[in-house]
Amino acid sequence: MFFPVDDHAGTSLPNDPCRNSQSAVESSAGSGRPFPVSRQRGRATTEPYPLPEGDRNATTTTLRPHQQRKEGDLIVGPHNRSAIGTLVERQTRYVKLLHLPAHNSLELHAALVRAFGQLPPPLRRTLTRDQGTEMARHLDITADTGARIYFCDAASPWQRGSNENANGLLRQYFPKSTDLSIHTARDLARVESELNGRPRIVLGDRTPHELLQALLTSEK
Repeated sequence: MFFPVDDHAGTSLPNDPCRNSQSAVESSAGSGRPFPVSRQRGRATTEPYPLPEGDRNATTTTLRPHQQRKEGDLIVGPHNRSAIGTLVERQTRYVKLLHLPAHNSLELHAALVRAFGQLPPPLRRTLTRDQGTEMARHLDITADTGARIYFCDAASPWQRGSNENANGLLRQYFPKSTDLSIHTARDLARVESELNGRPRIVLGDRTPHELLQALLTSEK
């Protein structure tokens, strides 16, 4: 399935090939086998797994582009032993950071449930992620938050362009090859506040916080 990118997402990609949550992660997580990848025209594309029986009617075509707003990822420390979760609202570039006591699916599930509980309803509808095994509990996340989860093709971080850009900015605060577990939830809140209060050229020198407030006001 192909899903068109939001016109306001700040990316030049013509399409966003992110599939519904009942796909590759559930089939591969814990199985010990890699995601099947084929090579087509010089880029990696993931061959879809069959959907579970109860999910055959679930497709991305039921959502309009502007509804698929949240992008998520992790920035990780050395040897994948520590991580910080990231959420980015595509239109405003608003960032939310998730404190993870450990780098595993259980902690990410709990952090996402907490984070989505703090978000206004318009921002809880969807989440676009890559196919990392930390999302093995994606069905539980959907059940606990009501958010529909979509996965991008393997090895295609550009399909979450806003999130990748935010991760680059976050490395100014959390350099690569450093232990991320030393940072407290208070540390993350400080960085989050600073990023969301920073004027951005891509936003016309406005801040993510300013644009988010305007967006939420317009949707009331």
